[in-house]
Amino acid sequence: MAIRKSHKLPQAVMIKKILKRCSSFRKKKSYPEDVPKGHFAVYVGENRTRHIVPILWLNHPQFQGLLKRAEEEFGFCHDMGLTIPCDEVVFESIISLMKWVRH
Repeated sequence: MAIRKSHKLPQAVMIKKILKRCSSFRKKKSYPEDVPKGHFAVYVGENRTRHIVPILWLNHPQFQGLLKRAEEEFGFCHDMGLTIPCDEVVFESIISLMKWVRH
């Protein structure tokens, strides 16, 4: 039985890449001013609706699941912003639950 090597990034590495990308946007002043410190923008659904989410959510298991789906579908090396590949209603349900249930 051969062991297959996964090309997926460990979660800690993935989170660090996202944080680095968010902070580098702010340094370049290309990051929108309406995104408060400690937050970042994600784009959700077919219409790419923009949501501002706290960086703390990167540690939340449900949000990490969304990030894994984003990595599988788009990767993290693109210039179209962090896009979450799920229906907007599903995303809003997940973030609503995350607000009520503390990790």
